[in-house]
Amino acid sequence: MINFRIQTLSGFISAERVVACPAESVWGLSCDPFSASAVETLLAMKSRPVDKGLIVVAADSRMLGPVFSGLSEGERKEVEMSWPSNNTWLLPNRHHFPPWITGDSSYVAVRVTSAPALRDLSLAVSGPLVSTSANPAGGIPARHGFQVVKYFGAGLPRGVGTVDLEGRPSTIRKIGSGEIIRA
Repeated sequence: MINFRIQTLSGFISAERVVACPAESVWGLSCDPFSASAVETLLAMKSRPVDKGLIVVAADSRMLGPVFSGLSEGERKEVEMSWPSNNTWLLPNRHHFPPWITGDSSYVAVRVTSAPALRDLSLAVSGPLVSTSANPAGGIPARHGFQVVKYFGAGLPRGVGTVDLEGRPSTIRKIGSGEIIRA
């Protein structure tokens, strides 16, 4: 059962707003990846250029659409066996996610999240979400809710929960080559 706070946050997502939610190891900012205005707001909040791209998370791999088409059976198994976790994969976008998500790349960064609140939020909106660290560009990512408030003010809708304080940011690797982009 999805709690009241998550239902409230999902309403903000549906209204093309940005919310804060605890992810695996840091608090994140989330919005609808298909809403240009929501992503534009998020990027402005972070002072992040659109060409860098964003990570998309989901409660399960079915929510990530056709980015799995064209992968070999072995590649698909490798990706799906690494989830749910903080493993992010760069997969060929196949024109599924808009350019404000992929930035200047033909790949999209995707992950099936292991963070309970983020997973529940994805389930509540019945789809994927942007998830990027809750901090202005160059700032230290928020590990606690009070830090989110310090960065973005008390008016930003936010979930409840904690992050794994011993955890590390997600590992980002590229399908095919296995190249690790971020350890």
